[in-house]
Amino acid sequence: MTGLRSVDLDQLADRTGIRVEFYDPDGTRYGFPTFPYQAAPDGLATRRQLRAAGLRPGGHDPVAQILWRHRTNRRVAYLYRLDLAAPKRVATPAQREAIAKALRARRTCGVCEQVKPYYIPRRYGCCLDCHGGH
Repeated sequence: MTGLRSVDLDQLADRTGIRVEFYDPDGTRYGFPTFPYQAAPDGLATRRQLRAAGLRPGGHDPVAQILWRHRTNRRVAYLYRLDLAAPKRVATPAQREAIAKALRARRTCGVCEQVKPYYIPRRYGCCLDCHGGH
């Protein structure tokens, strides 16, 4: 894939001999174009970034990845092309109503049948007031 190279990271390797561990725009080392944390090329975004912009991948596969270390673990975030992203789908009124009904059921006690301002703990099956009374 062309256009995914970072001039700054390429020059760093040429100038100092330092090779950035997770910089592999050609995908030869990791099998997939890979970039270090906060060094993704323009035109690519993570799912979270797409969602914040009101977009979704639109059924397209990721085209690159970001790798970084977090403590002893290696983390990954996949990158999607912005030009292929589609607008987020909006729930229909019937879907929103079904979601509201399901969330209300999670807040309704099975013993006293009161609707609480919190979700009923599944391990008790009743609100905290009813559980404390047993």
